[in-house]
Amino acid sequence: MSRVSIRLFTLLALAVAVGLATAVSPYASSSPDGLERVAEDKAFLDKGRPHPVQEDSPLPDYAFPGVQNARVATGLAGFAGSLGVFALGYGLAFAIRRRRAGGRGSPAGRAAA
Repeated sequence: MSRVSIRLFTLLALAVAVGLATAVSPYASSSPDGLERVAEDKAFLDKGRPHPVQEDSPLPDYAFPGVQNARVATGLAGFAGSLGVFALGYGLAFAIRRRRAGGRGSPAGRAAA
């Protein structure tokens, strides 16, 4: 596969992921998940408190803060989350690729081989 086709595939995959996260996430079920349902059934849902990490979350409760419309806030959170995960993955892949290339391509790496 050429570099152009890999880049094109990456951009198209990112566009699909961001598009789906933005457009579909506002329509996710509002029903409680399994753990929340059990806590509700056993009457201890109100006793639960978020972990301090969750309190400082940039996108608490899967919604973009400051946006009044719940569907738009959820869509924006999906958009930002998708881009954030892509950026982390891309950065990690870039660092690994650079580290591998540095070991083989540098004069010290060639001398050791």
